[in-house]
Amino acid sequence: MKIKSSLALFAGVLMSSTLAFAGADDAAWIAKCVMDNAKENVAPEVMTKYCTCMNAKMDDNETLSITAWEQKNPAQMAACEKESGWK
Repeated sequence: MKIKSSLALFAGVLMSSTLAFAGADDAAWIAKCVMDNAKENVAPEVMTKYCTCMNAKMDDNETLSITAWEQKNPAQMAACEKESGWK
């Protein structure tokens, strides 16, 4: 439960700080990506960098979540994993 609370707080901070650099829609997608990956054993900073990278690679008109989109775009997923330091 403590992890979920920390991730929820982190997602809120992320959304607030991301809004300065991106639209509210981008911040919401990135926060959802962070929450979708809450069970992964990855530092929050790495997860945020990964989700931000994936969001940047997606078209602004994309309707899939980052989590759904990454499954259809494994090359983009691998690039963001490398860029973020996830793998």
